[in-house]
Amino acid sequence: MTKPRSKKALYIGLPLAMAISAGAGFLAWDYWFRDNPGYPVKVMKQATELQDRILSFDSHITVPLSFGAHGNEADKDGSGQFDLIKANRGRLSGAALTVFGWPEMWNGPNAPHRPTDGFVEEARNQQEVRYKIISGLVRDFPNQVGIAYTPDDFRRLHGEGKFAIFISMLNAYPLGNDLSKLDLWAGRGMRMFGFSYIGNNSWADSSRPLPFFNDSPDALDGLSDIGKQAVHRLNDLGVIIDVSQMSTKGLEQVAQLSRTPLVASHSAPRAAVDIPRNLSDKELQLIKNSGGVVQVVGFSQYLKPLTQGTQDKLNALRARFDLPPLPNLAMALMPGDPIITAWSEQKLGQYASGLYGILEEEPKATLKDLGDAIDYTVRKIGIDHVGIASDFNDGGGIKGWENVGEIRNVTAELIQRGYSEADIAKLWGGNFLRVWEQVQKAARPALLSRQDTTRP
Repeated sequence: MTKPRSKKALYIGLPLAMAISAGAGFLAWDYWFRDNPGYPVKVMKQATELQDRILSFDSHITVPLSFGAHGNEADKDGSGQFDLIKANRGRLSGAALTVFGWPEMWNGPNAPHRPTDGFVEEARNQQEVRYKIISGLVRDFPNQVGIAYTPDDFRRLHGEGKFAIFISMLNAYPLGNDLSKLDLWAGRGMRMFGFSYIGNNSWADSSRPLPFFNDSPDALDGLSDIGKQAVHRLNDLGVIIDVSQMSTKGLEQVAQLSRTPLVASHSAPRAAVDIPRNLSDKELQLIKNSGGVVQVVGFSQYLKPLTQGTQDKLNALRARFDLPPLPNLAMALMPGDPIITAWSEQKLGQYASGLYGILEEEPKATLKDLGDAIDYTVRKIGIDHVGIASDFNDGGGIKGWENVGEIRNVTAELIQRGYSEADIAKLWGGNFLRVWEQVQKAARPALLSRQDTTRP
């Protein structure tokens, strides 16, 4: 006896329907709850839809020297914080990819080292490698990636569904004392330049001078002669001046000399963590007065002070190296005690390894900490002068925003805090694009026209 067709359908259809329903439920869960740090579904839905509509820009991502190599491919969802798959998942329109040369002490085998001429060449080599990586992205993935040389390019690439690369440069150290290198790099597509990183260089004082280099605070009293010349040259070239990482005196001099708006590409307010690397209220105001923008960075140790447990561990480490207890948080985040000038390379390496190992264990800042820093900066200088940066691949990343695929979580935090969609669009790129347009309009036309000749 055969079973009625209706019963066959029931036996077959019910499990199938349940499977389809379960699959749909999983997809819905995966879409709305994966990587969701706890926001209501309604907020996540609004954040996701908003990311699809706005231009979003991350103003500081370092290009790893291994990016694109086996295991770190640009078109695979790997373990790194940035790749094209994650950028697409996060609906990130574009980012400043940084052509960067490390300070000399960390270059080469058996680092750290005291400065040598050879390390200048190595830093230049690192710049070239990173530039070739960026050029290779455009060559290998022309349907997914393009370089934005102008704000209009950025908008066009976004409209074409491509990821827009904005080329920036950090650290004047590899350029030596050759001002013409700015023309070369502007011709290659550089559109933002930061004078400083850790340690002073011959152009500008850093907010984090390194005693191991025989650095002292304000050794140049801000900018050297070539640094002052560079401000005018960058203005003429239509290149944004990035004041993140500069000493206070250096930033003040740039603000005085520049005729174009300034950008702090990856900084936080000093009210969040009282360290020289962060921006004081006065520095925030100088950037606003220039017409510029402060890109608040998702860097944990700049957003919240170290816990007492971590400070206790650091003090125990310092005691083993005959250093006094921590005088301030700045000394907790880097080997900055003056006595380190006299240390051997081996001793510094041991201390630095211990210090950074302890810092790695510190609980990360949260989206709330980032939101608090954005709120503070907006209150101080206004919504038109604030943006967002990650500092991915160089220490950036907070709980809930660990990679470029999670930017909607930042948007959700802003929605929760009552920011309008128009204001969120300003924070995620609108303000930066405005500054970029102003900087390019102030350039000397003859120099701008020469920048077309060496593009990849």
